[in-house]
Amino acid sequence: MTRDEVMDLVREHLVTELELSPDEIKPEACFKEDFDADSLDLYELVMELEDRYGISLSEKEASEIVTVGDAVDFVLAKAGA
Repeated sequence: MTRDEVMDLVREHLVTELELSPDEIKPEACFKEDFDADSLDLYELVMELEDRYGISLSEKEASEIVTVGDAVDFVLAKAGA
């Protein structure tokens, strides 16, 4: 799996769940500040990533996901472990 593949999945999820334009979703974008995402939105994203890639994130790890790039990095690190 590549960084671009994971980014595409995260982008697809955010477009659907938060009704965002794909152009808005960049690695440096913050979920809360830029997308006004709440804790439930982030929980759903984490669940989607866990299901899709067969990984598991602790609550502490999930709380450290602040940007789109953080989510992608976590998936790549966990899937490669």
